[in-house]
Amino acid sequence: MQEKVQTYILKYRLLESEKPVIVGMSGGADSVALLHILLSLGYKCIVAHCNFHLRSNESDRDELFVRNQVRALNIDGYFIDFETSEYAEKHKISIEMAARELRYSWFYNLLEKLDAQAIAIAHHADDSIETMLMNLVRGTGLKGLTGISPRNNKVVRPMLCVSRLEIESYLIDNNLSFIEDSSNSSLDYQRNRFRHQVLPLLEEINPSVRQTLYHSLHHFEGNLAVYQQALKQIENEIVVYESDSIKIDIELLNKQIHIPTILFELLYPFGFGNSVVEQLIEQLNGSPGKLFYSDTHRLLKDRKYLIVQEISSFQKDKFLITENNTLLEQPFRLIISKTKKTVDFVLSKSLNKIQVDASKTKFPLLLRKWETGDSFYPFGMNHRKKISDYFVDNKFNMFEKEQTWLLVSGGVIIWIVGKRLDNRFRITEDTTDILEFEIE
Repeated sequence: MQEKVQTYILKYRLLESEKPVIVGMSGGADSVALLHILLSLGYKCIVAHCNFHLRSNESDRDELFVRNQVRALNIDGYFIDFETSEYAEKHKISIEMAARELRYSWFYNLLEKLDAQAIAIAHHADDSIETMLMNLVRGTGLKGLTGISPRNNKVVRPMLCVSRLEIESYLIDNNLSFIEDSSNSSLDYQRNRFRHQVLPLLEEINPSVRQTLYHSLHHFEGNLAVYQQALKQIENEIVVYESDSIKIDIELLNKQIHIPTILFELLYPFGFGNSVVEQLIEQLNGSPGKLFYSDTHRLLKDRKYLIVQEISSFQKDKFLITENNTLLEQPFRLIISKTKKTVDFVLSKSLNKIQVDASKTKFPLLLRKWETGDSFYPFGMNHRKKISDYFVDNKFNMFEKEQTWLLVSGGVIIWIVGKRLDNRFRITEDTTDILEFEIE
Protein backbone atom coordinates (compact mmCIF):
# COMPACT_ATOMS: atom_id res chain seq x y z
CA MET A 1 0.00 0.00 0.00
CA GLN A 2 2.96 2.34 0.59
CA GLU A 3 3.90 2.21 -3.10
CA LYS A 4 0.30 2.88 -4.10
CA VAL A 5 0.15 5.97 -1.89
CA GLN A 6 3.56 7.20 -3.11
CA THR A 7 2.45 6.81 -6.73
CA TYR A 8 -0.67 8.84 -5.92
CA ILE A 9 1.40 11.55 -4.20
CA LEU A 10 3.67 11.85 -7.23
CA LYS A 11 0.74 11.81 -9.69
CA TYR A 12 -0.94 14.81 -8.07
CA ARG A 13 2.29 16.41 -6.79
CA LEU A 14 0.94 16.48 -3.25
CA LEU A 15 4.22 16.47 -1.33
CA GLU A 16 7.90 17.21 -1.73
CA SER A 17 10.75 15.66 0.19
CA GLU A 18 12.38 18.73 1.77
CA LYS A 19 9.92 20.51 4.07
CA PRO A 20 8.00 18.85 6.94
CA VAL A 21 4.38 17.73 6.64
CA ILE A 22 1.77 18.42 9.31
CA VAL A 23 -0.31 15.27 9.79
CA GLY A 24 -3.76 15.75 11.28
CA MET A 25 -4.03 12.84 13.68
CA SER A 26 -7.10 11.80 15.65
CA GLY A 27 -5.74 8.42 16.74
CA GLY A 28 -8.21 6.51 14.60
CA ALA A 29 -7.30 3.82 12.08
CA ASP A 30 -7.05 6.16 9.09
CA SER A 31 -4.78 8.77 10.66
CA VAL A 32 -2.53 6.13 12.26
CA ALA A 33 -2.08 4.48 8.84
CA LEU A 34 -1.40 7.85 7.17
CA LEU A 35 1.31 8.80 9.66
CA HIS A 36 2.98 5.39 9.45
CA ILE A 37 2.98 5.39 5.62
CA LEU A 38 4.39 8.91 5.31
CA LEU A 39 7.14 8.18 7.82
CA SER A 40 7.96 4.93 6.01
CA LEU A 41 8.22 6.84 2.73
CA GLY A 42 10.79 9.17 4.27
CA TYR A 43 8.69 12.31 4.83
CA LYS A 44 9.40 14.40 7.93
CA CYS A 45 6.10 14.44 9.82
CA ILE A 46 4.77 16.71 12.56
CA VAL A 47 1.63 15.51 14.34
CA ALA A 48 -1.24 17.92 15.07
CA HIS A 49 -4.06 16.78 17.36
CA CYS A 50 -7.25 18.65 18.33
CA ASN A 51 -9.18 17.89 21.50
CA PHE A 52 -12.70 19.15 20.81
CA HIS A 53 -14.06 18.01 24.21
CA LEU A 54 -17.19 16.60 22.62
CA ARG A 55 -17.06 13.00 23.89
CA SER A 56 -16.23 13.43 27.57
CA ASN A 57 -13.50 10.97 28.63
CA GLU A 58 -13.07 9.64 25.08
CA SER A 59 -11.64 12.98 23.91
CA ASP A 60 -8.98 12.90 26.62
CA ARG A 61 -8.29 9.22 25.89
CA ASP A 62 -7.68 10.06 22.22
CA GLU A 63 -5.27 12.84 23.12
CA LEU A 64 -3.32 10.57 25.47
CA PHE A 65 -3.06 7.90 22.75
CA VAL A 66 -1.68 10.39 20.23
CA ARG A 67 0.79 11.79 22.77
CA ASN A 68 2.08 8.27 23.41
CA GLN A 69 2.41 7.64 19.66
CA VAL A 70 4.40 10.86 19.21
CA ARG A 71 6.68 9.91 22.09
CA ALA A 72 7.19 6.35 20.82
CA LEU A 73 8.02 7.55 17.28
CA ASN A 74 10.24 10.35 18.60
CA ILE A 75 8.63 13.01 16.39
CA ASP A 76 7.25 16.49 17.10
CA GLY A 77 3.63 16.84 18.13
CA TYR A 78 1.36 19.81 18.73
CA PHE A 79 -1.84 19.66 20.75
CA ILE A 80 -4.72 22.07 21.30
CA ASP A 81 -8.01 22.14 23.24
CA PHE A 82 -11.22 23.68 21.88
CA GLU A 83 -14.51 24.51 23.58
CA THR A 84 -16.32 23.46 20.44
CA SER A 85 -19.91 23.57 21.72
CA GLU A 86 -19.50 27.14 22.96
CA TYR A 87 -17.97 28.20 19.63
CA ALA A 88 -20.84 26.60 17.69
CA GLU A 89 -23.46 28.32 19.85
CA LYS A 90 -21.72 31.69 19.63
CA HIS A 91 -21.44 31.57 15.83
CA LYS A 92 -24.83 29.89 15.26
CA ILE A 93 -23.36 26.96 13.34
CA SER A 94 -23.43 23.17 13.69
CA ILE A 95 -20.99 21.28 15.89
CA GLU A 96 -19.48 19.67 12.77
CA MET A 97 -18.92 23.06 11.12
CA ALA A 98 -17.51 24.52 14.34
CA ALA A 99 -15.00 21.68 14.68
CA ARG A 100 -13.99 22.09 11.04
CA GLU A 101 -13.45 25.86 11.33
CA LEU A 102 -11.45 25.54 14.54
CA ARG A 103 -9.36 22.65 13.24
CA TYR A 104 -8.36 24.17 9.91
CA SER A 105 -7.73 27.64 11.34
CA TRP A 106 -5.25 26.11 13.79
CA PHE A 107 -3.72 23.86 11.11
CA TYR A 108 -2.97 26.87 8.89
CA ASN A 109 -1.47 28.79 11.81
CA LEU A 110 0.81 25.82 12.48
CA LEU A 111 1.68 25.57 8.79
CA GLU A 112 3.00 29.14 8.78
CA LYS A 113 4.65 28.90 12.19
CA LEU A 114 6.54 25.68 11.36
CA ASP A 115 7.22 26.52 7.70
CA ALA A 116 5.64 23.21 6.70
CA GLN A 117 4.79 22.32 3.10
CA ALA A 118 1.29 20.93 3.62
CA ILE A 119 -1.36 19.60 5.98
CA ALA A 120 -1.99 15.89 5.33
CA ILE A 121 -5.47 14.56 6.12
CA ALA A 122 -6.41 10.87 6.24
CA HIS A 123 -9.44 10.81 3.91
CA HIS A 124 -9.60 7.64 1.85
CA ALA A 125 -11.49 6.30 -1.17
CA ASP A 126 -14.59 5.30 0.82
CA ASP A 127 -14.82 8.84 2.22
CA SER A 128 -14.77 10.19 -1.34
CA ILE A 129 -17.51 7.79 -2.43
CA GLU A 130 -19.68 8.83 0.53
CA THR A 131 -19.12 12.50 -0.34
CA MET A 132 -20.19 11.88 -3.93
CA LEU A 133 -23.43 10.20 -2.80
CA MET A 134 -24.15 12.94 -0.25
CA ASN A 135 -23.64 15.63 -2.89
CA LEU A 136 -25.84 13.77 -5.34
CA VAL A 137 -28.68 13.55 -2.82
CA ARG A 138 -28.51 17.20 -1.76
CA GLY A 139 -28.15 18.43 -5.36
CA THR A 140 -24.88 19.28 -7.03
CA GLY A 141 -23.16 20.14 -10.27
CA LEU A 142 -20.61 17.88 -11.93
CA LYS A 143 -17.92 19.08 -9.53
CA GLY A 144 -19.75 17.49 -6.58
CA LEU A 145 -19.69 14.11 -8.30
CA THR A 146 -15.88 14.00 -8.28
CA GLY A 147 -15.87 13.41 -4.51
CA ILE A 148 -13.03 14.76 -2.39
CA SER A 149 -10.20 16.62 -4.08
CA PRO A 150 -6.61 15.35 -3.59
CA ARG A 151 -5.55 18.91 -2.82
CA ASN A 152 -7.35 21.96 -1.49
CA ASN A 153 -4.85 24.79 -1.20
CA LYS A 154 -2.31 23.45 1.35
CA VAL A 155 -4.50 20.56 2.52
CA VAL A 156 -3.54 17.26 0.85
CA ARG A 157 -5.14 13.83 1.01
CA PRO A 158 -2.57 11.17 0.04
CA MET A 159 -4.79 8.15 0.83
CA LEU A 160 -7.72 8.84 -1.51
CA CYS A 161 -6.40 6.02 -3.68
CA VAL A 162 -6.93 3.32 -1.02
CA SER A 163 -10.07 1.87 0.54
CA ARG A 164 -10.97 1.48 4.19
CA LEU A 165 -10.53 -2.30 3.79
CA GLU A 166 -6.97 -1.80 2.50
CA ILE A 167 -6.21 0.45 5.45
CA GLU A 168 -7.47 -2.13 7.93
CA SER A 169 -5.33 -4.82 6.28
CA TYR A 170 -2.29 -2.52 6.40
CA LEU A 171 -2.77 -1.91 10.14
CA ILE A 172 -2.99 -5.65 10.82
CA ASP A 173 0.03 -6.47 8.65
CA ASN A 174 2.14 -3.85 10.43
CA ASN A 175 0.77 -4.60 13.92
CA LEU A 176 -0.35 -0.98 14.40
CA SER A 177 -2.72 -0.07 17.22
CA PHE A 178 -5.42 2.60 16.98
CA ILE A 179 -8.52 3.75 18.85
CA GLU A 180 -12.19 3.60 17.91
CA ASP A 181 -14.28 6.78 17.94
CA SER A 182 -17.75 5.91 19.23
CA SER A 183 -19.25 8.80 17.22
CA ASN A 184 -18.33 6.93 14.02
CA SER A 185 -21.22 4.56 14.64
CA SER A 186 -23.76 7.24 15.56
CA LEU A 187 -26.54 7.71 13.01
CA ASP A 188 -26.99 11.32 14.18
CA TYR A 189 -24.40 12.30 11.58
CA GLN A 190 -25.42 12.30 7.92
CA ARG A 191 -22.16 10.76 6.72
CA ASN A 192 -22.61 7.83 9.09
CA ARG A 193 -26.09 7.15 7.70
CA PHE A 194 -24.60 6.87 4.21
CA ARG A 195 -21.74 4.72 5.56
CA HIS A 196 -23.80 2.30 7.66
CA GLN A 197 -27.16 2.29 5.86
CA VAL A 198 -27.04 3.55 2.27
CA LEU A 199 -23.84 1.87 1.06
CA PRO A 200 -24.65 -1.58 2.58
CA LEU A 201 -28.05 -1.40 0.86
CA LEU A 202 -26.37 -0.60 -2.47
CA GLU A 203 -23.99 -3.53 -1.91
CA GLU A 204 -26.98 -5.84 -1.69
CA ILE A 205 -27.90 -4.74 -5.21
CA ASN A 206 -24.31 -4.74 -6.50
CA PRO A 207 -21.67 -6.37 -4.26
CA SER A 208 -18.88 -4.49 -6.05
CA VAL A 209 -20.63 -1.11 -5.87
CA ARG A 210 -17.76 0.58 -4.01
CA GLN A 211 -15.32 -0.25 -6.78
CA THR A 212 -17.89 0.80 -9.39
CA LEU A 213 -18.44 4.15 -7.68
CA TYR A 214 -14.70 4.66 -7.27
CA HIS A 215 -14.20 4.19 -11.02
CA SER A 216 -17.10 6.60 -11.62
CA LEU A 217 -15.28 9.24 -9.55
CA HIS A 218 -12.36 9.09 -11.97
CA HIS A 219 -14.65 9.24 -15.01
CA PHE A 220 -16.41 12.31 -13.56
CA GLU A 221 -13.05 13.90 -12.84
CA GLY A 222 -12.09 13.59 -16.52
CA ASN A 223 -15.52 14.79 -17.63
CA LEU A 224 -15.17 17.79 -15.34
CA ALA A 225 -11.84 18.79 -16.88
CA VAL A 226 -13.36 18.84 -20.39
CA TYR A 227 -16.50 20.57 -19.10
CA GLN A 228 -14.55 23.31 -17.31
CA GLN A 229 -12.41 23.97 -20.37
CA ALA A 230 -15.52 24.48 -22.52
CA LEU A 231 -17.16 26.60 -19.83
CA LYS A 232 -14.09 28.83 -19.60
CA GLN A 233 -14.25 29.49 -23.35
CA ILE A 234 -17.92 30.48 -23.05
CA GLU A 235 -17.15 32.65 -20.03
CA ASN A 236 -14.46 34.51 -21.99
CA GLU A 237 -17.01 35.21 -24.74
CA ILE A 238 -19.99 36.40 -22.70
CA VAL A 239 -18.67 37.76 -19.36
CA VAL A 240 -17.17 41.20 -18.82
CA TYR A 241 -15.24 41.72 -15.57
CA GLU A 242 -15.20 45.20 -14.08
CA SER A 243 -13.67 46.53 -10.87
CA ASP A 244 -16.81 46.16 -8.78
CA SER A 245 -19.05 43.84 -10.81
CA ILE A 246 -19.32 41.23 -13.52
CA LYS A 247 -21.60 41.54 -16.54
CA ILE A 248 -23.08 38.64 -18.48
CA ASP A 249 -24.08 39.65 -22.01
CA ILE A 250 -27.72 38.56 -22.45
CA GLU A 251 -27.63 38.51 -26.27
CA LEU A 252 -24.53 36.28 -26.33
CA LEU A 253 -25.94 34.11 -23.53
CA ASN A 254 -29.05 33.45 -25.60
CA LYS A 255 -26.88 31.93 -28.33
CA GLN A 256 -25.41 29.24 -26.05
CA ILE A 257 -26.34 25.57 -26.22
CA HIS A 258 -27.70 25.08 -22.68
CA ILE A 259 -28.42 28.38 -20.93
CA PRO A 260 -29.55 26.99 -17.50
CA THR A 261 -26.29 25.04 -17.08
CA ILE A 262 -24.11 27.99 -18.06
CA LEU A 263 -26.00 30.40 -15.80
CA PHE A 264 -25.83 27.99 -12.87
CA GLU A 265 -22.05 27.59 -13.21
CA LEU A 266 -21.44 31.32 -13.64
CA LEU A 267 -23.68 32.39 -10.75
CA TYR A 268 -23.13 29.58 -8.22
CA PRO A 269 -19.82 31.07 -6.92
CA PHE A 270 -21.80 34.18 -5.93
CA GLY A 271 -24.36 32.22 -3.91
CA PHE A 272 -27.16 31.98 -6.50
CA GLY A 273 -28.76 28.57 -6.89
CA ASN A 274 -31.21 26.81 -9.20
CA SER A 275 -34.26 28.80 -8.06
CA VAL A 276 -32.72 32.10 -9.18
CA VAL A 277 -31.51 30.55 -12.43
CA GLU A 278 -35.05 29.31 -13.19
CA GLN A 279 -36.52 32.78 -12.55
CA LEU A 280 -33.84 34.40 -14.71
CA ILE A 281 -34.56 32.06 -17.62
CA GLU A 282 -38.22 33.12 -17.52
CA GLN A 283 -37.35 36.84 -17.46
CA LEU A 284 -34.19 36.82 -19.59
CA ASN A 285 -35.85 38.64 -22.49
CA GLY A 286 -38.34 40.59 -20.38
CA SER A 287 -38.30 44.10 -18.93
CA PRO A 288 -35.15 45.28 -17.11
CA GLY A 289 -34.88 46.18 -13.43
CA LYS A 290 -35.52 42.87 -11.66
CA LEU A 291 -33.24 42.28 -8.66
CA PHE A 292 -32.15 38.98 -7.09
CA TYR A 293 -30.20 38.51 -3.87
CA SER A 294 -27.90 35.89 -2.38
CA ASP A 295 -26.30 36.19 1.06
CA THR A 296 -23.29 38.00 -0.39
CA HIS A 297 -24.28 39.39 -3.80
CA ARG A 298 -27.11 40.96 -5.74
CA LEU A 299 -27.95 40.46 -9.39
CA LEU A 300 -29.65 43.01 -11.65
CA LYS A 301 -31.42 41.96 -14.84
CA ASP A 302 -30.61 45.03 -16.98
CA ARG A 303 -31.33 45.75 -20.66
CA LYS A 304 -28.20 44.18 -22.12
CA TYR A 305 -26.56 42.49 -19.15
CA LEU A 306 -27.05 40.43 -16.05
CA ILE A 307 -24.97 42.40 -13.55
CA VAL A 308 -23.61 40.76 -10.38
CA GLN A 309 -22.25 42.90 -7.58
CA GLU A 310 -21.13 42.29 -4.01
CA ILE A 311 -23.44 43.61 -1.31
CA SER A 312 -21.70 46.24 0.80
CA SER A 313 -22.58 45.86 4.47
CA PHE A 314 -22.03 49.58 5.10
CA GLN A 315 -20.99 52.60 3.11
CA LYS A 316 -20.94 56.21 4.24
CA ASP A 317 -22.79 58.34 1.68
CA LYS A 318 -21.49 61.84 2.52
CA PHE A 319 -17.95 63.25 2.76
CA LEU A 320 -16.88 66.82 3.51
CA ILE A 321 -13.93 68.43 1.71
CA THR A 322 -12.37 71.38 3.50
CA GLU A 323 -10.19 74.06 1.95
CA ASN A 324 -7.09 72.41 3.42
CA ASN A 325 -7.85 68.94 2.03
CA THR A 326 -5.50 67.75 -0.72
CA LEU A 327 -6.48 64.08 -0.67
CA LEU A 328 -9.67 62.13 0.00
CA GLU A 329 -9.24 58.37 0.53
CA GLN A 330 -12.96 57.46 0.67
CA PRO A 331 -15.21 56.57 -1.07
CA PHE A 332 -12.45 56.61 -3.71
CA ARG A 333 -9.05 58.27 -3.97
CA LEU A 334 -9.58 61.91 -4.96
CA ILE A 335 -6.63 64.31 -5.35
CA ILE A 336 -7.41 68.01 -4.84
CA SER A 337 -5.08 70.85 -5.84
CA LYS A 338 -5.27 74.62 -6.33
CA THR A 339 -3.16 76.53 -8.87
CA LYS A 340 -2.99 79.84 -10.66
CA LYS A 341 -4.16 79.99 -14.25
CA THR A 342 -1.15 80.47 -16.55
CA VAL A 343 -0.81 81.26 -20.23
CA ASP A 344 0.18 77.67 -21.00
CA PHE A 345 -2.80 76.21 -19.12
CA VAL A 346 -4.33 73.16 -20.90
CA LEU A 347 -7.85 72.08 -20.03
CA SER A 348 -8.21 68.41 -19.08
CA LYS A 349 -10.24 66.24 -21.43
CA SER A 350 -10.35 63.28 -19.03
CA LEU A 351 -13.66 62.33 -17.39
CA ASN A 352 -11.72 61.54 -14.21
CA LYS A 353 -9.95 64.90 -14.00
CA ILE A 354 -11.70 68.27 -13.95
CA GLN A 355 -10.63 71.87 -13.46
CA VAL A 356 -13.07 74.49 -12.18
CA ASP A 357 -13.04 78.19 -11.43
CA ALA A 358 -12.02 78.38 -7.77
CA SER A 359 -13.82 81.72 -7.25
CA LYS A 360 -17.16 80.05 -7.99
CA THR A 361 -16.76 77.35 -5.33
CA LYS A 362 -17.64 77.64 -1.66
CA PHE A 363 -15.97 75.46 0.99
CA PRO A 364 -16.58 73.08 2.57
CA LEU A 365 -17.48 71.06 -0.49
CA LEU A 366 -19.66 68.00 -0.18
CA LEU A 367 -19.26 64.66 -1.89
CA ARG A 368 -22.55 62.79 -1.77
CA LYS A 369 -24.82 60.33 -3.57
CA TRP A 370 -27.45 61.73 -5.95
CA GLU A 371 -30.94 62.45 -4.64
CA THR A 372 -34.35 62.75 -6.29
CA GLY A 373 -34.80 66.25 -7.67
CA ASP A 374 -31.08 66.93 -8.23
CA SER A 375 -30.31 68.95 -11.35
CA PHE A 376 -27.33 70.61 -13.02
CA TYR A 377 -26.25 72.52 -16.12
CA PRO A 378 -24.36 70.02 -18.31
CA PHE A 379 -21.00 71.30 -19.54
CA GLY A 380 -21.46 73.23 -22.79
CA MET A 381 -25.17 73.86 -22.19
CA ASN A 382 -27.07 76.82 -20.75
CA HIS A 383 -30.17 75.00 -19.57
CA ARG A 384 -30.93 72.94 -16.48
CA LYS A 385 -31.24 69.17 -16.67
CA LYS A 386 -32.44 66.75 -14.03
CA ILE A 387 -29.87 64.16 -12.98
CA SER A 388 -32.56 61.48 -13.40
CA ASP A 389 -33.03 62.55 -17.05
CA TYR A 390 -29.25 62.46 -17.53
CA PHE A 391 -29.32 58.87 -16.26
CA VAL A 392 -32.05 57.92 -18.72
CA ASP A 393 -30.30 59.58 -21.66
CA ASN A 394 -27.05 57.77 -20.85
CA LYS A 395 -28.77 54.44 -20.11
CA PHE A 396 -27.55 54.11 -16.52
CA ASN A 397 -28.66 50.90 -14.86
CA MET A 398 -29.83 50.73 -11.25
CA PHE A 399 -26.39 49.86 -9.89
CA GLU A 400 -24.73 52.70 -11.79
CA LYS A 401 -27.28 55.16 -10.42
CA GLU A 402 -26.64 53.97 -6.87
CA GLN A 403 -22.90 54.37 -7.33
CA THR A 404 -23.03 57.87 -8.80
CA TRP A 405 -21.36 60.54 -6.68
CA LEU A 406 -21.87 64.28 -6.89
CA LEU A 407 -19.40 67.02 -5.95
CA VAL A 408 -21.44 69.87 -4.47
CA SER A 409 -20.65 73.47 -3.52
CA GLY A 410 -23.18 75.36 -1.39
CA GLY A 411 -25.98 73.08 -2.56
CA VAL A 412 -25.01 73.49 -6.25
CA ILE A 413 -23.69 70.50 -8.19
CA ILE A 414 -20.17 71.00 -9.57
CA TRP A 415 -19.57 67.56 -11.07
CA ILE A 416 -21.26 64.25 -11.68
CA VAL A 417 -18.05 62.54 -10.63
CA GLY A 418 -16.29 60.83 -13.50
CA LYS A 419 -19.08 61.78 -15.91
CA ARG A 420 -19.96 65.45 -16.53
CA LEU A 421 -18.93 68.90 -15.26
CA ASP A 422 -21.50 71.60 -14.49
CA ASN A 423 -21.21 74.43 -17.03
CA ARG A 424 -21.45 77.13 -14.34
CA PHE A 425 -18.06 76.16 -12.90
CA ARG A 426 -16.15 75.98 -16.20
CA ILE A 427 -12.84 77.79 -16.74
CA THR A 428 -13.32 81.12 -18.55
CA GLU A 429 -11.07 83.97 -19.70
CA ASP A 430 -11.74 85.72 -16.38
CA THR A 431 -10.60 82.74 -14.29
CA THR A 432 -7.48 83.40 -12.20
CA ASP A 433 -7.46 80.52 -9.70
CA ILE A 434 -8.13 76.90 -10.62
CA LEU A 435 -9.31 74.03 -8.46
CA GLU A 436 -8.42 70.61 -9.85
CA PHE A 437 -10.03 67.31 -8.85
CA GLU A 438 -8.61 64.01 -10.08
CA ILE A 439 -9.77 60.46 -9.42
CA GLU A 440 -6.65 58.29 -9.07
